[in-house]
Amino acid sequence: MTLTMLSPSLSIEPTYSVFGRRAQLPLPSDQLWQIQSGVVRTTTWMEDGSMVTLGLWSAGDVLGRPLSNANPHKAECLTEVTATLLPREEWHRVTDALIRHIRHSEELLEILHCPQVEASLLRVLNWLAQRFGQESKFGRRIELRLTHQELSELIGSTRVTVTRLLSSFERRGLIQRQQRRITITQEGEPFWHYEI
Repeated sequence: MTLTMLSPSLSIEPTYSVFGRRAQLPLPSDQLWQIQSGVVRTTTWMEDGSMVTLGLWSAGDVLGRPLSNANPHKAECLTEVTATLLPREEWHRVTDALIRHIRHSEELLEILHCPQVEASLLRVLNWLAQRFGQESKFGRRIELRLTHQELSELIGSTRVTVTRLLSSFERRGLIQRQQRRITITQEGEPFWHYEI
């Protein structure tokens, strides 16, 4: 579905496109998407067929083929999404969003380089709580619903490992799970240690 809305800040009328959950955003080689609402996951695949999550993007963020050399490069809607296609001549208007894109990518890259999967998963949960969370009486609840498989693809692990670690985090009081939502009850990374 396409909606047209007037915007005084743009020289042309932007066209808002609406995509359903699990829909794929088309990725033209010469345009960027700016998300108005919803969450999009960008992915690629390794030679062995394993999926790699490149990023999670929400309202105000930009994404598209011009920002990535990954091939293949897919963009999947994790929720219903409203987005605007931006031609190259409009990119100067989204400089702040481009800077956020770089920062979010670097944050995920840092998380992926944690030496322990346990620390990586806890850090990504904290990152998700900051980006997609809301304060609750028990801590910060992640409003975005991700499957164990999607979490494993986000940190480069397996679904079985993520399921086991989430159960361990819950037993230790680091998280609470209710109605398929995770609440971070204790922030931080208590797993760092060094061995000589």
